[in-house]
Amino acid sequence: MAGLEGMEQPRQRTGTAAVRRMPSVDEDRALRALESFGNPATEEVRLPSLPESAGTARRLAEHVVVRDWGLGCQLAEYAVLLVSELVGNAVRHTGARTFGLRMLRRRGWIRVEVRDPSRGLPCLLPVGDLDTSGRGLMLVDQLSQRWGVDLLPCGKSTWFEMRVNDGG
Repeated sequence: MAGLEGMEQPRQRTGTAAVRRMPSVDEDRALRALESFGNPATEEVRLPSLPESAGTARRLAEHVVVRDWGLGCQLAEYAVLLVSELVGNAVRHTGARTFGLRMLRRRGWIRVEVRDPSRGLPCLLPVGDLDTSGRGLMLVDQLSQRWGVDLLPCGKSTWFEMRVNDGG
């Protein structure tokens, strides 16, 4: 390099040793959540009905979509947002002590379910430009291909489904 003769140049790394990647704080939190609550793609996980459980549910959902299922970041972003909305509704409106989170994948689709003991049905209401709440189900309606509510013997399951590309 002109003008840099005699200056020590950065060494080029040679060899084939793999570089160990340090897990990010979010990955670490997701792994702790998986250890504490379980994997919602394997079985329904029960979370306490507290506002901070929305963050736990988001981390679990992102881990499943990106790490377990190997799906794209855009899909993960939408799924995490919609999980947060359904969990927020379960925490705010049901009076439950816990709620369940379950994630299912079948060819071409993912399905996310949030179960709670309330039989009160969520409603998709019109939202004005200046309204500060009530947009959760509108987002679910716009970003998912399908959503709905199944009444159960003891409560309900609010769910959404999103199409995925299984072609690689």
